[in-house]
Amino acid sequence: MGPVVERPAEPGTSNAAELELLKRRAAESIDEAAERLGALSRAIWSAPELAYKEHRAHGELTRFFECEPPAASWAVQPHFGLPTAFRAEWAPPESAAGPRALQVAFLCEYDALPALGHACGHNLIAEVGVAAALGLRAALESIAAPPPVKVIVLGTPAEEDGGGKIDLIEAGAFENLDVVFMAHPSQENAAYLPDVAEHDVTVKYYGKASHAAAYPWEGVNALDAAVLAYNNLSVLRQQMKPTWRVHGIIKNGGVKPNIIPSYSELVYYFRAPSMKELQVLTKKAEDCFRAAALATGCTVDIESEAHDYYNVIPNKTLCSAYTENGKKLGMEFISEDAVLNGPSGSQAAQLYTLRTAKALAMTALDVIFKPELLEGIRKEFKCKLQEEQLLNTAA
Repeated sequence: MGPVVERPAEPGTSNAAELELLKRRAAESIDEAAERLGALSRAIWSAPELAYKEHRAHGELTRFFECEPPAASWAVQPHFGLPTAFRAEWAPPESAAGPRALQVAFLCEYDALPALGHACGHNLIAEVGVAAALGLRAALESIAAPPPVKVIVLGTPAEEDGGGKIDLIEAGAFENLDVVFMAHPSQENAAYLPDVAEHDVTVKYYGKASHAAAYPWEGVNALDAAVLAYNNLSVLRQQMKPTWRVHGIIKNGGVKPNIIPSYSELVYYFRAPSMKELQVLTKKAEDCFRAAALATGCTVDIESEAHDYYNVIPNKTLCSAYTENGKKLGMEFISEDAVLNGPSGSQAAQLYTLRTAKALAMTALDVIFKPELLEGIRKEFKCKLQEEQLLNTAA
């Protein structure tokens, strides 16, 4: 443990030097735990699991907190809202009798993609969330009389498919949380990763089977409908906005070449910058699917997935605080307009993973000890949320 810092009178009254000491303690504690954190990340990486089935990763993460010294310092709910979700919570004992604690949360993702594994680096998202929480806790423990704060880690499964966070939101897991932090791997540093609204559909065509050589005229070809739908969407791309994305596969195209397919199935993802634009894109795509059914004589079912993903609302106030802390750690940030992508997960990513965790923990300390910053974050969020609602309801 590092030196004990005399607690500032109340959150927000810390002078700059005291706050920098707390940030240094957070960073040091993350470095001290680097070996254990790296082992956690590698364990998740080595056994990729699909959405809602992340049992091994879930076990690794919950055991990490259950075994984190001192014993039983984290209160762990291992099946929080979903079988592979969890909640780990720590609060200074001295703050229990005080006013409602400020609740600061960090998110962990840990599901993988079929065939590709952790191509999006969700093992690193989990490591960052854990590391940042450890750093914040260590900083708060170094204060003689810490403020009323709860440090929470939420394990959020099924990000690649299904929408586990949406399940948890509906279950009330995010209620009363004041600020929630998460970092996604990228080849570059950025305070904000643009994320668009998404709608997923499964399209099923039903025709009539017949022998393709003996009496093809008796059949109604569901594969033809799928191919026409695929081509319709490809033609539609000419009139799509540059910010729209449509991608899909033919999941089922028949049984044997000499049997006219009576059933075919496609899966498509639609993405757009806002829910309003997404609705326009979805309508155009569904017209393409129905046109293929009409042309071939098939019937069609268009089934939406359980959850739509809303576009992320940026918070420049919070982004500025993160950028300021990141620069202190040597981060160089790219512009908001730059495209961020590329797989992550190698051992070389550890330096950047832990540095990101430090920046998150340091930003959380700013939120705790600068009430004016927290108020600015809340105010901007409310304004942006109202703007988004007006945009999506406008004619």
